[in-house]
Formats: sequence, C-alpha cells, structure tokens
Amino acid sequence: MILLHIFVSYIARERKATHMHTGTTKIVLTGDRPTGKLHLGHYAGSLKQRVELQEEHEQYVMIADIQALTDNFNAPNVVTQNVYEVLRDYIAVGIDPTKTTIFLQSQIPSLTELTIYYLNLVTISRLQRNPTLKAEIQQKKYENNLLAGFCIYPVSQAADITAFDGELVPIGEDQLPMIEQTNEIVRKFNSLYGNILKEATPIIGTTKRLSGIDGKAKASKSLNNAIYLSDSPTIIKQKVFAMFTDPNHLKVSDPGKVEGNIVFEYLDAFHKNKNEITALKEHYTRGGLGDTALKSILNDTLQELIAPYRECRNDISSIKMREILYSGSQKANQKANATLEKVKKAIGLHYF
Repeated sequence: MILLHIFVSYIARERKATHMHTGTTKIVLTGDRPTGKLHLGHYAGSLKQRVELQEEHEQYVMIADIQALTDNFNAPNVVTQNVYEVLRDYIAVGIDPTKTTIFLQSQIPSLTELTIYYLNLVTISRLQRNPTLKAEIQQKKYENNLLAGFCIYPVSQAADITAFDGELVPIGEDQLPMIEQTNEIVRKFNSLYGNILKEATPIIGTTKRLSGIDGKAKASKSLNNAIYLSDSPTIIKQKVFAMFTDPNHLKVSDPGKVEGNIVFEYLDAFHKNKNEITALKEHYTRGGLGDTALKSILNDTLQELIAPYRECRNDISSIKMREILYSGSQKANQKANATLEKVKKAIGLHYF
C-alpha cells in the first residue's frame, strides 16, 4: 500500500498556526461517530493523517458510539450496525491495531464518570454558546427540543480527550471551539484541584475539506453525496459521471471554469501526477476538453485508489474485528481508569 505523505499544522493554544515537528512521542486522540461507512472525504481529511501519526506518536482512535446515540437514540441500530463498517475502513486504509489502539466509547465506563465530574465545571449557557454546538443544534432543528445528552456532548468530548492525556487532537476547523471548551474545563479543574489534567492542542490537516459530488456542500454521510471506500466499481463510475462541473461548459470547444468544478477538486486531491492536472486545467480553461473525458480520467484515478481498500475491507472477518475492538477497549480501559483515579484522588473521592 502506498501511503501518501501529509503535512499537518499544529495550532497553538493561542490558536495561531504553527508547524510542529518533534521526535518526542505524544498521545493522539481522535475518532469517528459510527453512523455510516467512511468516504473519500474522511480519507482525505483524517484517515491518511492517522496512518502517518501512528508511526510518530501513541495514538488512540475511538469509535464514538455513545456520542452517535445523542441524535440517534430512537434508532440505535444505525449506530451499532455501523461500528464494524467503520472498523473495516480503518483497517483497510492502513490504521494498524498493533500501532493504534482502536476502541469503543461505550466500553470505557470511566468516560461517563469523568463526564459527571466535568459537568460541575461548566454552565449550560456556556455550552449553548459553543459555536460548533450552536451550528449543530440549528442543523438538526433542536432549538425547541434540545436534548440534555446532545447539549452536554462537548463535556463528554472533554472526558474522552483528557482520559487518555490527549495532547494532540486532529480535527476540522469547525471543531476548534470543542477543543477550546475542553481546555477551559481542564484549566478550571486544575485551578481547583491541582495540576492533574493536560490541555490539548488541535491538529488541523492541510487538506481542504472535500466537497460532495453534487457541489452543494461538503461530502457527507447524511447528505448521501459522497464516494465511499466500499463503493463498487459500477457505483464509483456512476457517481463520478454525475459530478457537478461547469454548468456553462455546454460544448467541448467552450472554455470551462476550473474554480468550483468538483471533478478538478477530486483530481487535485487524489491524482498522483500534479503536472498532468495542471495541463488538464489549462486545456479545460481554453476549451477543447470535454467533461466526459475529464470524468473518465477521474474515474480511472478513483478506481485505482479505492480497489485495494475495498478488497481489504471485504477480507476482514467478524471474529478478527471483535478481537481488535475487545483488545483495544481493554487497553483503553486501563489508561482511562488511571486518569479517573487521579481525578477522584484530586477531588477527594479516594476513600479506600
């Protein structure tokens, strides 16, 4: 498997972008909500990054099934059935369970107890001012029916990060307020009980968030506008040839626009020969390059990329996946329990 190199920028606590390279091993905490199979947006935005980070740091990857239940409580099968689909995608792209600890959030009881303690350190009004939470409340139309579990999930996320001494947390820019909220809780706890918890530094990948094939929004499971790592060759081709291009590029001879053209966005993200892409852009801009020819190039590119991942994910047995989740959750439990003991002792709840 060819691992594509990705540079990451480390955002300092002051939220100024810096580039960080260190030989010192740090703990990375990241994960996904298991609400569907993973797609090329996940691959470009986070999965490649995790493959590299596991070579440099101690990495924990959480399948956040509890968090996924905050807006799927009435359809838990959406969550439980997709746990193994997400795990298949992890293994297929090269996240190695011998290097990365992959675990289930629901199997780490300490996380729930830590959340309870942290709830005393933040107000409801502060949670509701969290820009990320506000945006999700509006998106899901929860303004008049806000569930307590959904409202407090930034606190739960703080528990997830601090339980593993997460120093580096890979996120999208829209999630920066969540790390800010975590660090507020950490500072509040440390000011009351002593210097116990570590603040987290977000890692923002340099890869642009991938648009959906419809060109209307980011690639998303919920919008069904993505190409999945598990898609068949036929499905990939259908999706590529349905992609949004330049609506004014009606004839092959017409000059076309590259900006906003989703086919070029995907070629930029996944085609290996950047010089060829530059030449294609110039040809398309001056006219003489049709959308069908362009989409054929992208289809070939994505078929080559996805084929080995699809084959690998289909070869992973259910028994093997259960072993990975069980052993990973056992290791994660040990780490989280150690943090919980330190927290309880600092508060004064260490009686025996």
